Amino acid sequence: MSINQTVLPAVKSMKDFEKLLKTSSEYIIILESRLGLLQNVVRAGQKAGKKVWIHVDLIQGLKADNYGMEFIGRMVKPDGVITTRSHVIQQAKKYKLVSVQRLFLIDSQAVDHNVSIINKVQPDYVEVLPGIVPGMIKEIKDRTGVPVIAGGLIRTEEEAVAAIQAGASAVSTSRSELWNF
Repeated sequence: MSINQTVLPAVKSMKDFEKLLKTSSEYIIILESRLGLLQNVVRAGQKAGKKVWIHVDLIQGLKADNYGMEFIGRMVKPDGVITTRSHVIQQAKKYKLVSVQRLFLIDSQAVDHNVSIINKVQPDYVEVLPGIVPGMIKEIKDRTGVPVIAGGLIRTEEEAVAAIQAGASAVSTSRSELWNF
């Protein structure tokens, strides 16, 4: 499975979401929303021909347990989910959703622990945060064999390019000025 675009737009507002519906972007990441709106937002994105991924840890009103994921998988039906939780990755696979494991580069111990989890649950992608550490992008990709998405603190085209050159499959960003890069 490969992503066919360099920048994955991540939205925090409905205004940005509506703007993206009119673009050529194939993907939209929903960073923040409310559970009551989620189904309609995902359907609107899919109707516009977009692949909609949701960050389940940031959805207000959703508990990311097995029942919450059952609701996401059976009722909301996004194309993919992003999470820091390995059990959510396992549930996403059950519902045939693209799974993205978020990994925060805090220190070496956290990286080692997360690499172990990633190797166990085998998400479709790993999102490395912050995405402005090119050496770590390559290391995570090499240690897990899982495609990497760089996210967090990417503020310029140069930083996005550096992440891609380091081996990231794509860059996720909420900075709308980078969405057409």
